[in-house]
Amino acid sequence: MKTTTLSRANKIEQKVQLVDGCFTVSEAADVINALINEKINFHKLQRLSMCEGLATADTLYPDGRIAELEQEKKIAQAFLAEVRKTGAKIKMNGTLEISIAQ
Repeated sequence: MKTTTLSRANKIEQKVQLVDGCFTVSEAADVINALINEKINFHKLQRLSMCEGLATADTLYPDGRIAELEQEKKIAQAFLAEVRKTGAKIKMNGTLEISIAQ
């Protein structure tokens, strides 16, 4: 994990290496599904929180993100199914970049 700390007037940035390496198709599918499912669950909880006490809450954003993530999961599954036929391995690299919003 790489952390860069600057003076108080500047932003603080951090990078988190979530995944880096070669994987079998099954391993890659597990990692990809876990990451996407976790993000879907985050948005579902966000939507539930918005609706508590207000059934007419505007849940357009979390609803849209859930649909987008479900679609991305299908695309990834189709890609992995094609790779599985070849017997190749999957190389993945994923870094989460975090900074203070200005």
